[in-house]
Amino acid sequence: MVSNQMLPDARRPTRVPLIVAGVLLGAGLGGFVDGIVLHQILQWHNLLSARLPPDTLVRAKGNMYWDGVFYAAVWLMTALGLRLLWAAGARPDVPWSGQTLVGALLLGWGVFNVVEGVIDHHLLALHHVREYAPDKLPWDAAFLAFGAALTFGGGWLIRAARSGAESKQP
Repeated sequence: MVSNQMLPDARRPTRVPLIVAGVLLGAGLGGFVDGIVLHQILQWHNLLSARLPPDTLVRAKGNMYWDGVFYAAVWLMTALGLRLLWAAGARPDVPWSGQTLVGALLLGWGVFNVVEGVIDHHLLALHHVREYAPDKLPWDAAFLAFGAALTFGGGWLIRAARSGAESKQP
């Protein structure tokens, strides 16, 4: 005799695939916001602007190349997140929750900002949020604080969605 726990249709609901997809999508989309707004529109920095100031055409082209590598990486994260979201949506054991997905998107964006800020701005000093500002630290700290707020808010939404789903079960 086979127990119900062994049957694929009797799987316990899990939100993990939705959360993983949302985190990857959030990181990728957050990277696009960073690149489009800070690199291109505001032109506050490039990926290597602290190490390779774009003060000549050759250096500007070098920065443009590495910005392109950055865009390729966040595009891959976004594409993988979409693929995982598609797969999660097709699974009967993954309950669909807009609140969980939005929370995961915010969590991914926040983690992207914190990791990128700590590594690129502080540890490797590749660039700063406002590369050409007299005092770079307040801008870098604000970027990290924004990332931390997104991470906290996303985690809170995910937990709130879980609590709401659990209270609705009989």
